[in-house]
Amino acid sequence: MVIEKTTKEIKGLLTNKNVKIVDVRPVEAYNGWKLKNEMRGGHIAGAKSLPAKWLNYIDWIEIVRNKNILPESKIIVYGYSPDVTLRAAERFIKSGYKKVSVYNGFVDNWSANPELPMQKLGRYKNLVSAAWVNELISGGKPAEYENDKFVLVHSHYRNREAYLSGHIPGAIDMDTLALEAPETWNRRSPEELEQALLNHGITSDTTVILYGKFMNPDNADEFPGSAAGDIGAIRNAFIMMYAGVKDVRVLNGGFQSWNDAGFEVLLTDEPKKPVSDFGISIPQKPELAVDTPEAKEMIAAANAELVCVRSYPEYIGEVSGYNYIEAKGRIPGAVFADCGSDAYHMENYRNVDHSTREFHEIEEIWKKNGITPNKHLAFYCGTGWRGSEAWFNAWLMGWPKVSVYDGGWFEWSNDPENPCETGIPENWDTNKIS
Repeated sequence: MVIEKTTKEIKGLLTNKNVKIVDVRPVEAYNGWKLKNEMRGGHIAGAKSLPAKWLNYIDWIEIVRNKNILPESKIIVYGYSPDVTLRAAERFIKSGYKKVSVYNGFVDNWSANPELPMQKLGRYKNLVSAAWVNELISGGKPAEYENDKFVLVHSHYRNREAYLSGHIPGAIDMDTLALEAPETWNRRSPEELEQALLNHGITSDTTVILYGKFMNPDNADEFPGSAAGDIGAIRNAFIMMYAGVKDVRVLNGGFQSWNDAGFEVLLTDEPKKPVSDFGISIPQKPELAVDTPEAKEMIAAANAELVCVRSYPEYIGEVSGYNYIEAKGRIPGAVFADCGSDAYHMENYRNVDHSTREFHEIEEIWKKNGITPNKHLAFYCGTGWRGSEAWFNAWLMGWPKVSVYDGGWFEWSNDPENPCETGIPENWDTNKIS
C-alpha cells in the first residue's frame, strides 16, 4: 500500500535534499496553466516535471534517471487525479524505488493556500497546449486570450509537403525564408518583414500561434533544423516579436502534441488572407536582435555575455556543424550553452515528446556555465535557429535582457578579420557538457 502524505508533511519536506517531489500533471499545468480551476497556477516549489503521459514510454526509467530522480531518494508523487498519481507511484515501485508516497491535496489545499510556496514559468501563456489551440479554432475563448483575431501558422523551411501532408485545421503555412534571407540566414529588412507579415494576414495586433512538425533527422542537410520540430516556429516567433507582433505564442510540442491529443488533421491548402496595414513601424523591439558590432562590444563588457548554443564538437572546432560553413571553431570569449548532439538537434532543450524541457533544468545547465539573468545575454548558434530557441526559453523565464546574435558563427567566421578559437578552453570543466 502506498502511503499518502498530508499538506503539513509535504511542507516540512521541501528543504530535504533527499526528497524528490514529482509532478505528473501535463507540462502546461507545471508551467502555470490552471487546468483544473486551481486557485494558483504552477507547481510545488522544487518539484520535478514528469507527466503521466510519459508512463507508456519504453525509456521512462531513463527519463527519470536523467532528471536525477534516483532509487535512494524519497519520492512523493502528486497530480490532479488520485488514480493517475497512484499509477505513477506504482511505476516507481516496479522500477526499484523503495520509498514512494503520494500527495492528493494539491488543488484543494496547496494551490489554495497563498502561504505555501509555488513556482511557475514567467511567461507560461506564450507556450500553449494542443487543447488550448483546439478550443481556439473551435470558436471558444481559451484562458489567457482576449483578442478577436488570430492566425495559426505551420512553420517550415522550404518544405510545404510537411504542411500539405497534414496540418492543424485552419493553419496556414509559412516558410521561414519569408522572414529570413537565405544569403545570410539573418532576419530580413523591416520593409521585407512588413510585406511578408501582411501577405500572411498578420498585423501588430494579431495573436499568432506557431508550430512546427518533427521531420526525419535524415533530412537535416536538406531541411536544416527540421529534426528539432518547433525550432523553425520559434525562429519565426523571434522575428515576429522583433518586428512588433504583440501576442506571439508557440504550441508546446508542435504538431506532435496535436497528434498525441488525437485532434483532427487536415490536408487542405488553407488560403492566406492578406491585410494592408501592419499598424506600427518595424522593428518595435530592436533590442531583441544583436548584430556583429554589438556582439563585439558584449564580449568585452563585464555585464554581458555572448552565449554559444552549439554542440560540443562545434564549440571546440572539430566540425563546423554545417555543410555550407567551412570554418570551424568558436567566437573567443563566448560561453557554452550546449544544444545537444549536433547542429540539427536541441535535445538538451527538449523533452522526449518534443515539448519544451522543464525550465528549472535549462536554468541549471546555464548557471553551471555562468549564464545568469543579471547580464545582457545574446544567444547564437550557426545561423540563428538554435540561438532563437535558447533565447525563447530565457524570455519565457522572464529573464530581463535577452537577445539573439542573429549573424552567429556563419556571419562571424565569414569575416577573416574576426578572431576565432579552436580546442578545449583553458581550465575547462567537463561538467559543462550536459
